[in-house]
Amino acid sequence: MKIQVRTLLIVLLLLLVGAYAGYRIILGGSEVPSSIGKDFHVQIPHNATFDEVVALLKKEGVVRKEGVFRQVAERMAYKQDPMRSGRYKIEPGWTVIHLIRHLRSGEQAPVKVILTTERTLEEVAEKVSRFIEPDAKTLEALFFNEAYLNKIGYTKDNLMSIFIPNTYEVYWNLTPEEFMERMILEHKRFWGQNDRLAKAKAMNMTPEEVYTLASIVEKETLKEEEKPTIAGTYLNRLKIGMRLQADPTVVFATRDFTTKRVTNYHTSFESPFNTYMNAGLPPGPITMTSISSIDAVLNHDKHNYTYFCAIGDGSGLHAFAEDYDQHLVNVRTYVRNLEARGLR
Repeated sequence: MKIQVRTLLIVLLLLLVGAYAGYRIILGGSEVPSSIGKDFHVQIPHNATFDEVVALLKKEGVVRKEGVFRQVAERMAYKQDPMRSGRYKIEPGWTVIHLIRHLRSGEQAPVKVILTTERTLEEVAEKVSRFIEPDAKTLEALFFNEAYLNKIGYTKDNLMSIFIPNTYEVYWNLTPEEFMERMILEHKRFWGQNDRLAKAKAMNMTPEEVYTLASIVEKETLKEEEKPTIAGTYLNRLKIGMRLQADPTVVFATRDFTTKRVTNYHTSFESPFNTYMNAGLPPGPITMTSISSIDAVLNHDKHNYTYFCAIGDGSGLHAFAEDYDQHLVNVRTYVRNLEARGLR
């Protein structure tokens, strides 16, 4: 009898050891390795199959025992077609159950899209594609889709004015249309702050027109303190019907962004963006412009200047004039300063 009891106890012990081993295999055997670090993410694209997700997780080193992962994933109803997309933060030491539960929940880690001062819509598409799932070509196609632009009330020439430079938190797997919805929302929020809409209306300008003029100011100076003065100078030209004759607009028209000097080639180039040949504002911005330049237009200096030119002394500042004669004096000073610095 004692032998039978002893045998039974041994069998039970073996069963318990086996059960515990199985438990460890499922819960601990496929845990996320500590080698991945504390800031590790996986990106599961749209329309991925279960097999593709498993292959991705194995490649990233998150899944070590594929068979166990597949078995538990099916029991936890994680397997579906297509799989849930997104960017997920993975913590080292997670069990396979914890990993699957997290991926199944759809709780994504956001990304930060950083917009600065890209010059063209193509550059915007390229920049944004570094942060989200859609590639540059897909974004670009939407930016130039005439039906879509008509729907949101923009053209390919003025769409740039929708982008307000900032850092935006979004989900990695958002669609191009969802990205634009966010930009439209941020645009409305921006113009609803600090009386910007009221100030634009008082100037008889739309937000798009203010942005367009601000983009010229943006490229005319790197000095924040000069922006309101330059903005006021261009506004004075618009008031009297004088052409803006802004060098940055002809650089944009020709796409000759590496030029160091504007020549007759640039000023005679046929384009609606050429403000030497066309009166008024160009049909849209010539760059994504900073908030400071937008506010410089809205809060421009009141003066009688209609001309300005660089001083040429290396300060990056400009000399302003109310009439052409004074402007010529300033130009001669500019030339002398360049000669004194051995730059002419």
